[in-house]
Amino acid sequence: MTTRATRLKRLIGAVTVAATVAAVAACGSGDSGDTAADGTVTLEFAQWWGAELPAGDFDKIINDFTAQNPNIKIKLLSAPYASTKQQLVTGAASKTLPDVVGLDGAWVNDFAKQGAIADMSKLMTDASYDPSQLASQIQLDGKTYMIPVVNFVYPLFVNKDLLTKAGVADVPATRSEFLDAAKKISATGDNVKGWALPLDTAVPNGIQNDVMSWLWASGGSMLTDGKPNLTSPQVKSTVEYVKSLNDAGVIAPGSLTMKEQDKVEKFSNGQVGMMIDSLAHINLIKKNKPDLNFEVAALPAEDGYTGKRGIPYASWGIGISNSTKHKAEAFKFVSYLMSQETNAKLSTIANGFPGNKNAEPDFSDSDPLFKAAFDIYKQGYPANEFVGLPKAEDLMRSFDEQLQLVLTGKQSVDDALAKSQESWSSVIG
Repeated sequence: MTTRATRLKRLIGAVTVAATVAAVAACGSGDSGDTAADGTVTLEFAQWWGAELPAGDFDKIINDFTAQNPNIKIKLLSAPYASTKQQLVTGAASKTLPDVVGLDGAWVNDFAKQGAIADMSKLMTDASYDPSQLASQIQLDGKTYMIPVVNFVYPLFVNKDLLTKAGVADVPATRSEFLDAAKKISATGDNVKGWALPLDTAVPNGIQNDVMSWLWASGGSMLTDGKPNLTSPQVKSTVEYVKSLNDAGVIAPGSLTMKEQDKVEKFSNGQVGMMIDSLAHINLIKKNKPDLNFEVAALPAEDGYTGKRGIPYASWGIGISNSTKHKAEAFKFVSYLMSQETNAKLSTIANGFPGNKNAEPDFSDSDPLFKAAFDIYKQGYPANEFVGLPKAEDLMRSFDEQLQLVLTGKQSVDDALAKSQESWSSVIG
């Protein structure tokens, strides 16, 4: 999975990559937790979060922990996402991960199978920790290897002015309403289209965020007992719906090579009326296009569906090195980050949603759209079945390639799903 928090935000920290990569590489040692003569333990914590937060804010949270736990020191190893990934992949293979690691769900399967990250279920039991307060856990074979700390969701973004111009009174809530709205927006002219669908195979997260999201919004699943089930009626209905949007000519041109940032740019420029996108882009859009009149909404569901709606998300996850000598101290730090108070603070400054389901961000200084999105989030459930799968990005890419053949009229939906099922089965059984 390529989530994730936001690719655009990651770019902001790119200028610091050289120095921070060197720092991560130098410090990850597998048994890096030093113990001083007085018993004080120093834990290394490698993550990309600090680079995406306002300067100094993450340090304050860390300092509060060390003030409460003077026998545990935290050494932050902060780098942009791509650099952190590169270093942790290398560290996992050589069993030299820092004591505590920020994780993307796409890495968990490989790291766990390499024995690089610890079974956190056992650590929770040992610490008498109540896991019921966690919004979600990423597990393999019934064991937790990652806890999502902050979630970044992907609701529907709607250009209200384009909707009004098209004569559509209400934000679409069902697939039929979305198709109707997309047709009417596309009919307004000036090369405006109803929807943007990024399917560039080099960055295939459009399959996760913009295609499977339709499935999850109607309570569907692409898996059965952890195995692919891509030929199910629900997945077929999803792909046929995307094809119907394409056949109706309501998708912005260039989708086969479009990337996520292209989608955001088209929406910001008023070239598409609707998109499914990360909440983290609200501030970016407002900064670049302060006059754009838009709102966020739940993803449309199948007509007649009345259950809870899954909403795609990406996470800042956390795990513990399996080779650290200080697992108990490391889990104490994780428990602190997941506490109701700290998790609410971290979610607030990250413009994300908390991994502790009892925590609530402070929206007093935020754009009202964040509060609206949080209400949508609470009414549904976070859904991303690619999290924890092995070779998740490769799975998205192979599905993407088959979907492109469908959209270009070179293959039927049934054949595309059968080939995707065969391809995925070779990876995840």
